[in-house]
Amino acid sequence: MNAQHPHASIPRWRAAVQWGFFAWTAVIGIRFGLFVRHFESGGATPLVSRPPGVEGFLPIGALASTKQWLATGEINPVHPAALVIFLAIVAMGLVAKKSFCSWLCPVGTLSEGAWKAGRRLFGRNFRIWPWLDGALRGVKYLLLLFFVKLIVVDMPAQAVAAFLDAPYWAVSDVKMLLFFTRMSATTVAILAVLAALSLLYRNFWCRYLCPYGALLGVASILGPFKVRRDAARCTGCRRCSRACPAGLAVHEKKAVRSPECTGCLTCVASCPEREVLRMAPPFWRRPVPAWAFPALALLLFAAGIGTGMATGHWQSSLTYDDYQRLIPLVPYLSH
Repeated sequence: MNAQHPHASIPRWRAAVQWGFFAWTAVIGIRFGLFVRHFESGGATPLVSRPPGVEGFLPIGALASTKQWLATGEINPVHPAALVIFLAIVAMGLVAKKSFCSWLCPVGTLSEGAWKAGRRLFGRNFRIWPWLDGALRGVKYLLLLFFVKLIVVDMPAQAVAAFLDAPYWAVSDVKMLLFFTRMSATTVAILAVLAALSLLYRNFWCRYLCPYGALLGVASILGPFKVRRDAARCTGCRRCSRACPAGLAVHEKKAVRSPECTGCLTCVASCPEREVLRMAPPFWRRPVPAWAFPALALLLFAAGIGTGMATGHWQSSLTYDDYQRLIPLVPYLSH
């Protein structure tokens, strides 16, 4: 591709954003680990302030909190950042495709790093038979349906409130931390299998198993932003389709409406022609700068988090004494 192509820099920008956000997430995890360690040690280690961003790893609880918010208009004060982050990510899906998946999600970043490493190791990535690929892609939507039915449809509002007021929800972030820091043999085995499959197949977890990605994919169908192709100027070289991590036939579409499109812009960066492919709403006819879509996605996320902070729905209502009482109980809280 010509170095002067206006979208040639997209892959570098995206990698910088992905790994930068991953590093930020790692810092949050380390700080939270130090915070928990203070209470586990009975105050023998220094106290580090708890980072609310850790609640981004509580999507199931966030779904329950969303139901309570919709039913009562109240945001649960124990883990308000869980709801704020969840709503910010859904807003990204509604407006800017699955941009969270391809630009920010730390799991997506690791998954992409894995298949790229696998391609270097084996000289290629492997492909699942089309009939099986289609069936497996449905798994994440079934998982999404299961959680939505369980929490949003079947769980009474009183039961949701009871769950959000229970000690288990209060320390659910601590339990999530211990899931990763004190893994069982079963957990290690499952993660090892997923890691191996991620080396062999592009975005195995994201493509087949992630219910969060399924939710954003469904939301993205309604959004205005789509990869759009100028059929009159397209040369039919198919570089876009060969580059697409989701395996979509971009070269055949006037607009890519598939919920599998993550908005990574890999197809746009791979197109050798200027402005034949672009990520834009249907009413926009002028050229779109390469930075416009990722800037919009990041702005939506930042606006959501900023709104939560500005309205006082970010820091947990739990006190030092609450954590001092609850964290020693974590091993005994199973529901």
